[in-house]
Amino acid sequence: MIKILKTSEVTAEELFERTTAVSDVSETVSQIIDTVRERGDSALLELTEKFDGVIIHDVKVSEDEINDALMEVSPDFLGTLYEAADNIRAFHKNQLRPGFVMTDKPGVILGQRVLPLEKVGLYIPGGTAPLFSTVLMSAIPAALAGCPEIVMATPVQKNGKIAPEMLAAAKIAGVNKIFKVGGAQAIAALAYGTESIPKVDKIVGPGNQYVAEAKRQVFGRVSIDMIAGPSEILIIADKTANPKFLAADLLSQAEHDRIATAVLITDSEKIANDTANELEKQLPKLGRADIAKDSLERNGKIIIAKDISEAVTLSNEIAPEHLEICTEKPFDIFTEIKNAGSVFLGSYSPEPLGDYFAGPNHTLPTSGTARFSSPLSVDDFVKKMQFSYMTEEAFSKVAEKVGTLADKESLGAHAASARKRIGK
Repeated sequence: MIKILKTSEVTAEELFERTTAVSDVSETVSQIIDTVRERGDSALLELTEKFDGVIIHDVKVSEDEINDALMEVSPDFLGTLYEAADNIRAFHKNQLRPGFVMTDKPGVILGQRVLPLEKVGLYIPGGTAPLFSTVLMSAIPAALAGCPEIVMATPVQKNGKIAPEMLAAAKIAGVNKIFKVGGAQAIAALAYGTESIPKVDKIVGPGNQYVAEAKRQVFGRVSIDMIAGPSEILIIADKTANPKFLAADLLSQAEHDRIATAVLITDSEKIANDTANELEKQLPKLGRADIAKDSLERNGKIIIAKDISEAVTLSNEIAPEHLEICTEKPFDIFTEIKNAGSVFLGSYSPEPLGDYFAGPNHTLPTSGTARFSSPLSVDDFVKKMQFSYMTEEAFSKVAEKVGTLADKESLGAHAASARKRIGK
């Protein structure tokens, strides 16, 4: 089912090969965006019926629906949700940073203000598998940043409602408005606005290829967090690792999507074989076994490296979304990791801990983009504004220097703007 490869026997292309099997949906998405721009709410109602097979009469979720959801979920679930939210909030509070002011030179005041975005849109997948955890991970950093308006769009279920767990999470996390709309049409509505849905400044959140393409097409009119690809996990393991744990963790990502990627790199041939056997045992017991099986057959790999140092080198090349380090001394290896979205250290810090409960964000760079990008954070919901002030006396000391630099760029009006203030 899963390929076992030795680094000494295959090329780098074989090691890093992934099948995405994603078709070009750009034209379809463009048409959806145009339809929503032109017809607003009526287009959203029609597209919901067309794509979700559900007839709704209003895209906005009412306060009564939210209150009913809070009554519908179990107290135990609600308590756990609050605890997870507290963990996420505590972690992200450490990302808050103030502006600064520099007054070290006479007559000069320079600085930077950190301001929240006015309106942000959260896209939360929610049809067959409502991702209430993504509500917490998206809304809590936005609320901490101080965004006045946090808008959430999520598709309805077959009963025409949003899952009560999703609404409960939105209430706990500080979402202001919730709308029953999914897919590319939701992204279009958030980017351009409709009669009911406000136009936002930034859209964050994962989604299928239609959502990803819609985010790509509206970027520039609004900001986006990233173009998220299929979920992925890479595990570095030595001979001390537990194959049962390794197999379970590989499957935890494989069950996401048929084109998800699950990779184990180990320096132990025994661990490789034992993990492959465990996958065969555990897979049939999963509710989403067919999806996980396809994923492992397409993109799953167990790579036998000559040593852990080579495993680290390969990991840094792959730059995985999720990286587990299941070795005897994980922190020793962690210092060598340069490229990863979120890292899980030791055999008792599995990736699902990060998905739901630990506190660090689970919206992460995929497809190797961890080489240059970061997890979703408070920084995604703020902007910086810089400012400068000089007295006449202070400016007179630097005006000619400004003019000299402008002359070298052949920008005479720039030079004149500086020199006129000192009578030249």
